[in-house]
Amino acid sequence: MKLRLLAFASAGDALGTDELDLEMPDGSRVSDLRARLDRDHPRLAPLWARLAVAVDGRVVGPDAPLTDGAEVALLPPVSGGSGTEPPLRAALVDGPIDVGRVTAAVGGPAHGAVVLFLGTVRDHHAGRPVGRLTYSAYRRMALDALGRIVADLEAGAGGVRAAIVHRLGEVPVGDASVAIAVSSPHRAAAYEASRTALERLKAEVPIWKQEHYTEGPPVWREEEPLTIQ
Repeated sequence: MKLRLLAFASAGDALGTDELDLEMPDGSRVSDLRARLDRDHPRLAPLWARLAVAVDGRVVGPDAPLTDGAEVALLPPVSGGSGTEPPLRAALVDGPIDVGRVTAAVGGPAHGAVVLFLGTVRDHHAGRPVGRLTYSAYRRMALDALGRIVADLEAGAGGVRAAIVHRLGEVPVGDASVAIAVSSPHRAAAYEASRTALERLKAEVPIWKQEHYTEGPPVWREEEPLTIQ
């Protein structure tokens, strides 16, 4: 059978490429693929304890079967970010975030509170000067996760409406990498939903952040094991 392997962030570094076509025997499972990769790409070995494996956009265990034409993704811990026509509700963009469109997606005459959170790029981390960040994502899975978070927030109490937009690619210091807009009839529900959206984004969405320092090599910030709701 033929497989398409995708490797993100540090997994891609260890593999030496972000994409790879492989052939495996019929009846192979994820554990068989791991054994093959351990043999052919030993730099992956130290990462397996941290990696999640997704097959066709769903995280699976080592006994999951593989089928011909499957897309298999190696997902390190996330960083704990194509535009669409308005409104922006759950989206990934490859350039600056249009904050006005994000906010407009949740507004309405019945909603007296609108909370906007912007996550911007700091010029330092752990005492080291930062020049820019680079974000990458497993797009199909990230969009599904963003949509799920928005839907869950809006299904809860408080009459919440929500929008989450994350920027990918290079983001300079001072620019926004993520925008979360939440509205509700009253402010308490909007504040709480905004915080929940951010915490779930950092834990559930396969987006990775690479810090580029003014001195020394860049570093992948992989801190949160990927969780699935």
